[in-house]
Amino acid sequence: MHFLTQDLWFPDYSEASADGLLAIGGDLSVERLLFAYEYGIFPWYSQDEPILWWSPDPRFVLFPEKLKVSKSMRQVLRNKKFNVTVNKEFKTVMQSCSRIKREGQDETWITNDMIEAYVKLHKLGYAKSIEVWQDDKLVGGLYGVDLGNGVFCGESMFSKVSNASKVGFITFVQHSNYKLIDCQVHTNHLESLGAEEISRAEFLEYL
Repeated sequence: MHFLTQDLWFPDYSEASADGLLAIGGDLSVERLLFAYEYGIFPWYSQDEPILWWSPDPRFVLFPEKLKVSKSMRQVLRNKKFNVTVNKEFKTVMQSCSRIKREGQDETWITNDMIEAYVKLHKLGYAKSIEVWQDDKLVGGLYGVDLGNGVFCGESMFSKVSNASKVGFITFVQHSNYKLIDCQVHTNHLESLGAEEISRAEFLEYL
């Protein structure tokens, strides 16, 4: 396993572990984050851990044209109980994602350092948030990294009321021009919306 220093580099993908762990350490500078995402690498670690960098194989992705919208969700969308915006409350969306309790996770991986780093990306135009509102209250959302190459690297989403995050995700995908949504690793939730696994090599071709 490689331990990163201040030098801006990552080891070759072939050196990743079976679960995709590629390197440890380094920092969350704008330069390193952009460099990482350009090569399909992302940080994912807990509060008391060093920074862990991942490049899983296979990769979990969604092709927008394969988005699945159930009959019940189509009804929710038609009812227009939610209002969806873009880049209105980036930091708040990240903070909300960090506070949501998730099955099998005792603590958040969205640390204060992560929030500070991605807010910097957002201010530079490289990170985007989607907000879902109900009665003028923020009830759901998602955020991710957009390098301008046709791939949106989704990071996390949250929902305070039923279907809020689904509405945000579906609306975002339906109104975007991305060729690929990177979902990173498998979840049943995103699989139900049409996400699938492809090889890391194929994913890197899209990048």
